[in-house]
Amino acid sequence: MQELHFPSYTFTLKNRENKPYIFDSIRKKYVRLNPEEWVRQHVIAFLLETHNYPKSLVKKRYDLVVFYPDGRIFLLVECKAPQIEINQKSFDQIARYNLEIKATYLMVTNGLHHYYCQMDYQSKQYHFLRDLPVYDGIV
Repeated sequence: MQELHFPSYTFTLKNRENKPYIFDSIRKKYVRLNPEEWVRQHVIAFLLETHNYPKSLVKKRYDLVVFYPDGRIFLLVECKAPQIEINQKSFDQIARYNLEIKATYLMVTNGLHHYYCQMDYQSKQYHFLRDLPVYDGIV
């Protein structure tokens, strides 16, 4: 698989019927490894290992959702395959999803380029960030 612009992480891989699979620690099972899944697994590792988000607050629903302890949505992540360009269509897609769930933060990535936004619901816009906040137990 293509090297991505994330720190180096260790993944558990296996082949089944000559097809690659990767262990998804959120779903607790092996899933078919394709380019978009490769990006998603890197995002999971990035959130858990680099930003210390608790695994219990990360769920598989959209591409990835991280919850506040009280059940509100903290972060909505949209993963694209590395060859997919991140463009306005990508942001429109995550914005449509977010109309329903109202996350505080959004992340769009193809594994090579990462975009982070903080929502401002009062002014009905989002603000780009350099990085996501590290989980410190107070989010």
